Amino acid sequence: MRLPLVALLLAAPALAAPVATDPPNNPTYKPAFAGQHRAEAVHTRTRLEVAEVVTTLRYPWAIAVLPDGRVLVTEKPGTMRIVTPAGKVSPPLVGVPAVNFDGQSGLLGLALSPGFAADRRVYWTYSEARGAGTNALALARGTLVDGEVPRLDDVKVLFRVQPPLDSSYHNGGRLVFARDGTLFLGLGERSILPGRVQAQNLASDLGKIVHLNPDGSAAADNPRRPGERPEIWTSGHRNILGITFDPAGTLWEVEMGPRGGDEVNRIERGHDYGWPTIGYGEEYSGKPVGRGITALAGLEQPVYYWDPVIAPASLAIYSGKMFPEWKGDFLIGGLASTALVRLVVRGNRVVGEERLLTDRHERIRDAVEGPDGAVWIVTDDDPGKLLRVSAGR
Repeated sequence: MRLPLVALLLAAPALAAPVATDPPNNPTYKPAFAGQHRAEAVHTRTRLEVAEVVTTLRYPWAIAVLPDGRVLVTEKPGTMRIVTPAGKVSPPLVGVPAVNFDGQSGLLGLALSPGFAADRRVYWTYSEARGAGTNALALARGTLVDGEVPRLDDVKVLFRVQPPLDSSYHNGGRLVFARDGTLFLGLGERSILPGRVQAQNLASDLGKIVHLNPDGSAAADNPRRPGERPEIWTSGHRNILGITFDPAGTLWEVEMGPRGGDEVNRIERGHDYGWPTIGYGEEYSGKPVGRGITALAGLEQPVYYWDPVIAPASLAIYSGKMFPEWKGDFLIGGLASTALVRLVVRGNRVVGEERLLTDRHERIRDAVEGPDGAVWIVTDDDPGKLLRVSAGR
């Protein structure tokens, strides 16, 4: 017997509500599959304790927790400092190269060598002046030497993004090491039209993920198609500001969209992620980006997108050590959302979302897990803060 429509509706399970946000900028754009947008809202049961460890940083951008529990911090104007868990801040590290500090440009990403305990090597990215008014991102390496005034010895620039442009926007700059000791670097397309049009151009580094050896040379397993720069791993990105590996060894990234269309992407070798041909955002003027389409054969769909944006600034995957209920979840620093955004990811799909720390009304620039499972956060401001988030009792 066929049930009437009212009975069917009453029998259907109720769908859980997504995180409360403003209406989308692009109501005509529809997800390509279920769960790609506005996942079910989830709620952390553990009480969070937030300690303000330091409140005097200048536009802090990236953090790395040293084996002894101290925190290495980059400040966008061009300084790097070491902070103890008790809040003692070192003088600026000696040896950091001159930085082009302007708008979104400056001293940016940071990572410790996989063998840091023995080699003391630190890797970082920064905007470098290139002459004739242009600039571009560079990757450098140095050896950390402790002391009353800590320093970086044997500093060497390993890789320079090509081509340089006259822009202070969309550098990207986050980096992560793979299990084999190679590293992946997420790059932006510099925002301005001469850069945007290069995001899918394989002769340019702009709007790409590049895959490098620890000495800055191109990794051997890169696609290396005809006319392609040898360091390129993937293309079609707008502004990558978070990149990391999950426990299975899969590479993930988050990138900023324009007005709408922030993305989470599962990264696969040689794939094109679509910008600016496809996307779920629009120009800041309200006009469509390009043809105003969200899908095209041969171009990858994001695993998840936001509209309105959260402005994702970092990405970490939590181990579950201090917060077991977060195990395997994505923790994303949110600028526009002034939140630590938690995504529950199962089977390469987002099944839950939560906005944490929203009551603080602070732009979160980076969030990383410390050795004990606490989460260290820097806020995007001058003065900016270093926070430690732990489980309350």
